Amino acid sequence: MGDYRYDPRNKSHTVTVNSDLNPYQFLVTYVHEVAHRVVHKPSGRQKPHGQEWKVCFQKLMLPLLRPEVFPDDILRVLAKHMKSPKASSAADPRLMGVLSKYDEAHTSGHVLKDLQLDTAFSFRKRIFKKLQEKRTRAVCLELKTGRRYLIPMVAEVEIVD
Repeated sequence: MGDYRYDPRNKSHTVTVNSDLNPYQFLVTYVHEVAHRVVHKPSGRQKPHGQEWKVCFQKLMLPLLRPEVFPDDILRVLAKHMKSPKASSAADPRLMGVLSKYDEAHTSGHVLKDLQLDTAFSFRKRIFKKLQEKRTRAVCLELKTGRRYLIPMVAEVEIVD
């Protein structure tokens, strides 16, 4: 959903965020990437989502955890998430679920967790079959290549007949 890059040749920093995110997901992603920028060391010896990054992300998000910034349903889940932030908000199914409620473009209204096993579905312009459920993701078979992928259970999908 976002990216932070450092170019050692010209010593430039770049933060990008996908433009198709809803405003709340955009803000969380942007602050996540800014935290990478703040803790960046040219030596590159810190872990990308290590303790230093977590503390920085928490400090940057704290002033934003307010009802003037986030709706109550997001605020409650986000505050809990920030106690020990994950490398990606997509790794937290509760957070992804509440944030996705505010997406403008809902394609089908189906989420992967609601599909029965062996159901074929479209996700990111590819066709899969749901094989097995894990705790927060599903093992899915891409029908064209025969490769297996873990897809978040909160992913919005379109059922294929």
